[in-house]
Amino acid sequence: MSKAALLSLQQALRKSFQTLECNQKVWKSVLSECSPLMDSLANLAEQWKALSNIQIANTPLKDFPDLEEKLRFKLLLATDTVLGKLNEKMSALQSVRDAISNQVYAVIQLYEQNADSLDLLSVTERSATAPSIADMLEWLQDAERYYRQQFLKKKTLLQTVRADNLSLLESTPEKWKSLESPSADNHITDTLCKVSFFMESQ
Repeated sequence: MSKAALLSLQQALRKSFQTLECNQKVWKSVLSECSPLMDSLANLAEQWKALSNIQIANTPLKDFPDLEEKLRFKLLLATDTVLGKLNEKMSALQSVRDAISNQVYAVIQLYEQNADSLDLLSVTERSATAPSIADMLEWLQDAERYYRQQFLKKKTLLQTVRADNLSLLESTPEKWKSLESPSADNHITDTLCKVSFFMESQ
């Protein structure tokens, strides 16, 4: 393999892991901002349930005209506001997914362009400070797949939620929580540890 091709591939790998490290922090930060919004959604679902279970006409509140309608409108507004904020968070998660995907695709493209001049040793050789190029490409693809799938699952879940569907509203916070994958996230953190020396070397 030509020295220049190897150096440019190493630079691209370095940049990819820096992008991954930076965006992993953003992803975690955005998800932590989603937690209180999911709590709000669960709370609103409780209020919707309470409202649908009560017959206002049979309570002392029957003297207030249009009370049920006003309460429904208020709940609808509050639910739409929370869902709107969650959709804004999805835009931030999409930016993370795109940044990682674009970087990983770029490095794979570079690798494929230089594939003819690569010998097996250059691709599989490890050193004390750097994993092999083959390992690093695989780790980047694993990370890219994880963020792509996580984003898709979260987006799909939120697209099904509607303020006028109580059962969907009630189940969303629990379903959202079930999408979490601490082991996959830890795997990415481990990967970043494995390439820390490589990232710092020039």
